[in-house]
Amino acid sequence: MTKRALVTGVTGQDGSYLTEFLLDKGYEVHGIIRRTTSFKNEWLDEIIDNQRYKDKPFFLHYGDMTDAQGLIRVMRKIKPTEVYNLGAQSHVRMSFDIPEYTGDVTGLGNLRLLDAILETGTETRFYQASSSEMFGKVQEIPQRETTPFYPRSPYACAKLFAYWSTVNYREAYHMHASNGILFNHESPRRGEAFVTRKITRALARILSGKQKELSLGNLDAKRDWGFAKDYVEAMWLMLQAPQPDDYVIATGETHSVKEFLTQAFELVGRDWEEYVKIDPNNFRRTEVDILIGDATKAREKLGWKPKCSFKELVYLMVREDLKREGLNPEKYMKGT
Repeated sequence: MTKRALVTGVTGQDGSYLTEFLLDKGYEVHGIIRRTTSFKNEWLDEIIDNQRYKDKPFFLHYGDMTDAQGLIRVMRKIKPTEVYNLGAQSHVRMSFDIPEYTGDVTGLGNLRLLDAILETGTETRFYQASSSEMFGKVQEIPQRETTPFYPRSPYACAKLFAYWSTVNYREAYHMHASNGILFNHESPRRGEAFVTRKITRALARILSGKQKELSLGNLDAKRDWGFAKDYVEAMWLMLQAPQPDDYVIATGETHSVKEFLTQAFELVGRDWEEYVKIDPNNFRRTEVDILIGDATKAREKLGWKPKCSFKELVYLMVREDLKREGLNPEKYMKGT
C-alpha cells in the first residue's frame, strides 16, 4: 500500500525538501498552499518542472492554518497516513510586529490540525515542527529534550503552545504524535529575510554590482546551524519509529553570525567589514544569545546524524546565490 503524506508549509524550505524526500521514498504527497494572487513559487516550480518527479504523485490543495473547517475537509479528502506540520509564521524578528497573527498560525494552527485528525477519525502519524527558539534564554548548555524552555519571542511562545498541544494530544488521545525540536537549519532555499540567506544573497548582489552594503543586527548571536536537507530525514525517521516521542535535532556545534559572515566573504576574497552596517532595527527586543543542541537521543534511537558541515553549508549557499545572480562560481570562489 502506498503511503500518503500531507505536508503543511509545503512552499517553504523544509516543505520542499521534505516533498522531494518523500517522493523519492515512493510516497503520494499532498501539500496545503494558501490562495494568493500569484501562482509562482520557486521551490514548488523546481519540483514540478523536474523530470525526476514528473510522473510522481504530488498534489496541492488550497487551505490555511487559520481555517479549521478547511483543514477538516482536506483531512477527510486525503486520509493521509502521515501528517507533517511545517506551516507557520516562522520569522522570529517579524513575530514582534505581528504577534497575534504569529500565535494564530504557528500556535493555534497546530491545534486545529490535531483536531482535524480527531474530527475525521484519520489513522495517521503526526509530526510537529518545534523549534530551538523555545529554549530562548537557555537554562543549560547544550540544550537537550529535558532542558527547561524559556521562550523569548512571540514566535517561540507560539511554538511552545504547539509543542505542548502535541504532547497533550499524544497522551490524551493516544496519537502517534512527535515533536522535532529542530535547531537552525539553512540551505539555498532559505527565505531571504533570514540572516544566513540575507548574507549570501547580499554577497552575490554586491559582487554583481546591484548592492553596496548589507544591514545586519547582532553579530555575536550564536546558533547551531545545520543543513535543511539533512533535517527533513529526521522528521521522517520520527514517524517510522514504533512509539512517538520528542527529539532535539542539531549538529552540536555553535557559530556566531560574525563567523558565518567571515566564512561567506572569505570564500570570494572579500572583507565583510567593508560592506556590513549595523542597524538597531535589526536587533530583537529580547535576544537569544546562544543555541547549541545535543542530538544524542536522535542518534541513538533514530540512527540520525547530520551529514553536512558548517563550512560546507556556507559554501553551498554562497555558490547557489552567485549562480542566481548570473555569476560563475568558478570565477569568484576559492577552491571551486
